[in-house]
Amino acid sequence: MLLLLDTPSLYYRAFYGVPESVTAPDGTPVNAVRGLLDMIATLVREHSPGGLAACMDADWRPAFRVAAIPSYKTHRLAADGGEETPETLVPQITVIEQVLDAAGIARIGVAGYEADDVIGTFTARSAGPVDIVTGDRDLFQLVDDARPVRVLYTVRGIKNIQPVDEAAVTGRYGIPGRCYADFAVLRGDPSDGLPGVPGVGDKTAAALITRFGSLPALLEAADGDDPALTRAQRARLAAARDYLAVAPAVVRVAPDAPVPETDLSLPAAPRDPDALASLGERYGLASPLKRLAAALGWQA
Repeated sequence: MLLLLDTPSLYYRAFYGVPESVTAPDGTPVNAVRGLLDMIATLVREHSPGGLAACMDADWRPAFRVAAIPSYKTHRLAADGGEETPETLVPQITVIEQVLDAAGIARIGVAGYEADDVIGTFTARSAGPVDIVTGDRDLFQLVDDARPVRVLYTVRGIKNIQPVDEAAVTGRYGIPGRCYADFAVLRGDPSDGLPGVPGVGDKTAAALITRFGSLPALLEAADGDDPALTRAQRARLAAARDYLAVAPAVVRVAPDAPVPETDLSLPAAPRDPDALASLGERYGLASPLKRLAAALGWQA
């Protein structure tokens, strides 16, 4: 099984789930670092993956998505044009990257793409089962029982993880298990700046996707004056056609991002043990690194 980590989602969960009173010897907060390392150790120990990738945002707001829908993630823009990030989390991201690299855990980001797209591409390439760890519901679109692909959803904090398969998607949203992306296009997502179709909320979006099976089939029915659609529903879909023409490419994760071929095997030993030891000492990470080493089966 391949275990794919939505690393930005997870270090945000760790940042808010572990108190900032958890600090390095010099008083620097390391709550996100420690929380993420403990989460990785727990996941490896409990799921025994054959491969592991820490997927990263090389671009948190890709140009191709902004060109299609300019409001995409605008509410997260900082004054300098970057992503608004808590001040005490910013330096921890660098430490996380250094620790993952020294440990030898594959860390992959691709210019012009989000971590979601890296995950989507690795999932498309994988010949075997995939587990995706995230707190982002957007990745529910990749759930596929036939492969199988499932999401390990971090409900809150760093310990409450809920497996999501097609039945869970259906139970949560009342839609076919592989239709989350089309459902999200219709209802929109304020957290990503996606307006959705005005007048179409969760219940209507779920009913339409369930009835017609997909967004293209729904639009074909609307064009053909299908009696299963009310006059108001047809009018709303017609008024939103410009949005509906571009939104799927924004909502759907890329299955073909230019992700380099990468060895995703679990590291049999740290890539750089001296650097890892130095980071552990500097940031007070001896305990979480010991738990990570035990989960990965490193010899003491």
